[in-house]
Amino acid sequence: MKIYNLIILSLISTFCFAQLKPIQYKDGEQLLNGFQIRPKKAKKENPGILILPAWKGIDQLSKDTAQRLSNLGYYTFVADIYGEGNYPKDAKEAGERAGFYKKDYEQYQKRIRLALEELTKSGANSEKTVVIGYCFGGTGALEAARGHLPVKGVVSFHGGLGKDSARITENLSAKVLVCHGADDPYESSEEIAAFQKEMRDAKADWQMIYYANAVHSFTNPESGTDNSKGAAYNEKAAKRSWEHLLVFLKEVL
Repeated sequence: MKIYNLIILSLISTFCFAQLKPIQYKDGEQLLNGFQIRPKKAKKENPGILILPAWKGIDQLSKDTAQRLSNLGYYTFVADIYGEGNYPKDAKEAGERAGFYKKDYEQYQKRIRLALEELTKSGANSEKTVVIGYCFGGTGALEAARGHLPVKGVVSFHGGLGKDSARITENLSAKVLVCHGADDPYESSEEIAAFQKEMRDAKADWQMIYYANAVHSFTNPESGTDNSKGAAYNEKAAKRSWEHLLVFLKEVL
């Protein structure tokens, strides 16, 4: 009986929901490999959501998020920031790759812009777009706002908040939502204070929500549940932040 139910659920998923489709695109000669989903029943005005993965590149969380949002009627695209031949093999390489784009933020913004173009090509309304990101991707979401990319809003899940103090703070038009683990050891109180000051100085429409007992990577089930490691899944925080995302999307799009 259980096997029969699984088969039925699989068939329902296949016929009722759109599936991930690999998409190749380029930055000059660099080949990039993203994923898109066109919803089978889109929302009014075809809103789109660009998803920026964490530091190791496109992972199961980013793909699952794309699927869930597509099921709700959003056009979705998962960006490939690193490109073919540059995918990290381990945490050390991931740190190096992510560090490069955090420092060269203009190149990061360029890769995000290219992915936004692919999202639009898939059928999404370029005037009804939001960027969301996880960890390193959360930093990218904020960079999309800082770079004045054509988006209505950005959402950072346990992302890095800091930027070089030498950079000029400009007014931000995109709305900002930051979902942050209250016990995240990778964001200092000084960096958080600097980010909040940046948002005020930029006259941004921003929100920052803290989740109790949550550390870094609290949305990712693959992170384990040991908070002492600094990065761990927190089911309650993951569910709450998802609901906060949906409320944000409803308001912005």
